[in-house]
Amino acid sequence: MPNLTALPMDVISQIVADVINENGQVALQYGSGQGDAVLREQITEIMKLEGIDSHPDDVVVTTGSQQALDLVARIFLDPGDVVLAEAPSYVGALGTFRQYQARIVHVEMDDDGLIPERLREAIAHTRAQGGKIKFLYTIPNFHNPAGVSLSLERRQEVLRIARDADILIIEDNPYGLLGFNTEPTRAMRADDPDNVVYLGSFSKTFAPGLRVGWAAAPHAVREKLVLASESSILCPSNFAQMAISRYFATQPWQDQVKSFQVLYQERRDAMLETLEQHFPATATWTKPGGGFYVWVTLPEGIDTKAMLPRAVTSRVAYVPGTAFFADGFGSWSMRLSYCYPSPDRIREGVRRLAGVIEEEMELRATFGSAAIPLSERPQRILPPSELI
Repeated sequence: MPNLTALPMDVISQIVADVINENGQVALQYGSGQGDAVLREQITEIMKLEGIDSHPDDVVVTTGSQQALDLVARIFLDPGDVVLAEAPSYVGALGTFRQYQARIVHVEMDDDGLIPERLREAIAHTRAQGGKIKFLYTIPNFHNPAGVSLSLERRQEVLRIARDADILIIEDNPYGLLGFNTEPTRAMRADDPDNVVYLGSFSKTFAPGLRVGWAAAPHAVREKLVLASESSILCPSNFAQMAISRYFATQPWQDQVKSFQVLYQERRDAMLETLEQHFPATATWTKPGGGFYVWVTLPEGIDTKAMLPRAVTSRVAYVPGTAFFADGFGSWSMRLSYCYPSPDRIREGVRRLAGVIEEEMELRATFGSAAIPLSERPQRILPPSELI
C-alpha cells in the first residue's frame, strides 16, 4: 500500500475542516454522477503532464480507479468475451474480468513492456478460434506487478496494432507520475484519444483512503460509464472530491509528488541492492524506474505459492506469481513491494527471504521437491519481529 509518511497531515486536516466549515451542506450531499466539475477540470490539467489534451466532459470521476475498471468491464464484457492482458497482469483486473465471465488471453512482456509481435499473434490466434476480443488491458508505466514500462517505440506500435484490429485499449496508469529522475511519459491516450480509455487515480499520488479515481474516455464510452456508475453508486463522494480539489488548488502538489518519488526511490534502491547481495545467482528481477514493485523470477521448479507459508514463518511476505496469471502460470515468480516498509526493514526482509529461498533450493536438491510439508522440514530459529 502507498506510504503516506510524506503527506502534510496538518495541512490536510485544515483542508478537511475548511471544506466542512465553508461548504458542508454541499460536501455532505449527493452530487453529480459524472463527478465534481471543478475536480474534473483539475484532472484535465494533471493529465496534460502526460500529453493528454482532454475536456472536463471527457472525464468520469469514480470511487477509485478500481471502480472505473469495473465499469469498463460491465459495459463491454459479455460471458465468453476475450480480454487481452499482459503476462503477468494486475490481480485486481483479472478478478474483475473473471467476475464478468470473460476469457483472459495473456500477451508476453519483456523489460520493454508488452511485446507487439506477441500481441499480433494473440489477436490472430484468438480470432482464428472464434474468440471475440473486447479490449486490450495494459499498465504501460511501472507495471503492477512487473515493474517495467512500455517503451515509447512500442507504444506507437501497440496503438497501430489495436487500431488496425479495431480493439479498444484500456490504459491503466496509477503510477505514471511516480517515475524516478524522469519526466512523465507520454500517455497512449495522448496519441489516440478515440481508441483509448485512460484510468487514473489519486490513490498513489495523494490519499488512497479517499477512494477517488477517474476514467477519461471517448464520448460514446463516457456516456455509458456515467450511466453505469449512477446505477451502482449514484455518485462518487462529494466530500472526498471537494477535499482533493481544494488540496490541488491550494497546495504545491507537484512538490508533494516529488517527495513521494524520492521516498520510493530510496526504498527501491535498498531492495535492488539487497537482492543483488543476497539472492541466488540463478534468480532474476526487474529494475523498475518508478512505481512500487519488483518482479522476481526464481529457478524453475520452485513453487512460490507453496513456499509462502515458510516465508511467513520467517516473518516476511510476498505475492506468489500465480496470482497475476489467469491460467495458473508463474509459479516460480513473485512480486515484491518496496513502497511501504522503511529501507532498513526492506533490507532485513530481503535477507530473510533469501534465506528461505536458499533453504528451498537445498531441500529441492536433496528431496527433488519444493513442496515438502512444513512439519517435515528442519526449522530455523529467528528473532521475533513484525511481518516485513
